[in-house]
Amino acid sequence: QVQLVESGGGLVQAGGSLRLSCAASGRTFSTWRMGWFRQAPGKEREFVAAITWSTSTTSYADSVKGRFTISKDNAKTTVYLQMNSLKPEDTAVYYCAVHERGTPQYDYWGQGTQVTVSS
Repeated sequence: QVQLVESGGGLVQAGGSLRLSCAASGRTFSTWRMGWFRQAPGKEREFVAAITWSTSTTSYADSVKGRFTISKDNAKTTVYLQMNSLKPEDTAVYYCAVHERGTPQYDYWGQGTQVTVSS
């Protein structure tokens, strides 16, 4: 089992920045990659960004490229999402997730943190 705890959400004006953190604990040695997803009211959950644990290879949704940066701290088993130039359409609950090696999908999810961007 892996436990994930997100923090750093809040209310920010358009054009502002926030940094989300996700601390992982438990059976983290099986982690292949960690990702951030978001879900806005009335919409499906969507991929935001991901980073592989061993090579630090990153990937981003087109909607956040150039504005968001995912990074990690191996020693703290923590992944971050730096969000700059925030837009009202970035408003959502943000979730981090762990994808273990050898499985077809993300296996563990955090409880989510609310990000609200006012215009």
